[in-house]
Amino acid sequence: MLKGKKFILGISGGIAAYKCAQLTRLLVKEGAEVQVIMTKLAKQFITPLTMATLSKRPILVEFFDPENGAWNSHVDTGLWADAMIVAPATANTMGKMANGVADNLLITTYLSARCPVFVAPTMDLDMYQHPSTQTNMATLKSYGNHLIEPNDGELASGLVGKGRMAEPEEIVAALKDFFLKKNKADLSGKKVLVTAGPTHEKIDPVRFIGNYSSGKMGYAIAEELAERGAEVTLVSGPTNLKVCHQNIKRIDVVSAEQMYLASQEKFGSMDAAIMSAAVADYTPAVKADEKVKRTADNMSVELRATKDIAAELGKLKSDKQVLVGFALETQDVIANGELKLKKKNLDFIVLNSLKDKGAGFNTDTNKVTFIDKENKTTEFALKSKVEVAGDIVDKLVDCLQSKNLTNR
Repeated sequence: MLKGKKFILGISGGIAAYKCAQLTRLLVKEGAEVQVIMTKLAKQFITPLTMATLSKRPILVEFFDPENGAWNSHVDTGLWADAMIVAPATANTMGKMANGVADNLLITTYLSARCPVFVAPTMDLDMYQHPSTQTNMATLKSYGNHLIEPNDGELASGLVGKGRMAEPEEIVAALKDFFLKKNKADLSGKKVLVTAGPTHEKIDPVRFIGNYSSGKMGYAIAEELAERGAEVTLVSGPTNLKVCHQNIKRIDVVSAEQMYLASQEKFGSMDAAIMSAAVADYTPAVKADEKVKRTADNMSVELRATKDIAAELGKLKSDKQVLVGFALETQDVIANGELKLKKKNLDFIVLNSLKDKGAGFNTDTNKVTFIDKENKTTEFALKSKVEVAGDIVDKLVDCLQSKNLTNR
């Protein structure tokens, strides 16, 4: 499972650094490449010579080699890896990771990495339980990092409690489990339409009606679908986000009408569609070609309803297609969600939270609830949007499999 994978192993200054020798040995034995980055303090716990011998690669500590000035590029290293492991992750290192304190090569590489990052904390139990440490770990999880929980046991201080870094075998098992799921091509051959981001409804050449949607949720869904083998058509409103996967074809639109037309055109050839965009409900009835000048203290703009894209696709949906909608409600959340589910002919609806801290627009986390056609409600805890995307796609796969069984 790990053969040919490239790993950055970031070692910070904790007593558990000695375990990194065995961790490196196990990864190399699996056929992986390991590039070790050590903090200066980490060298006090395990020698660079030991790690270089086991990894069969020079160890990186400084930004440049003081002997010849050769630059150790944190950017190139971050792009090289399939995953980064920070083990042991001390309270100090996690605090820097959570807050972007880029004062050593390990942290700058972490901030440059585009790959999944696994964090294996280690410290005394009181440090582990301290609110600042817990906040930093929660922040790292909200960024999409994977925390490998420490174990209970005897600590270096002589105390007994939680804080022992996970054993090397446990870390390798976590990596294998991740790549097993990542390589699961359960949507191979499927075509899925995703809408994402806001729409901008033009008033005049310089003004529009819009909302605070960043598109992060929709883009995370598109990436998850593509990783699992789907051919994805992403119809995106205006965002600053980029797609990274070759299986994603992006269509850029601005207005609700443009998003509707693009979605309607593509839907017929799709196996499923996930409507995660925050589409404007209304658009100006008249759009001025020139900037509207201020002529009075008050101004009225007549609005007309836009097409409900999910509902329109629901009318076109065949028995074999799966249609997923999103809703953001602030009152009677479940009742309104059930109503939209039926009215729009959806297979399930994802209810977004606006009241929970860390959820909603322009965040890296989200808290959602699913309602399906059997009115089964599934509520999830606050998670990173990457993890929420995984939950949504898992549910989509279940729906597609159910449709296939029903239509045989």
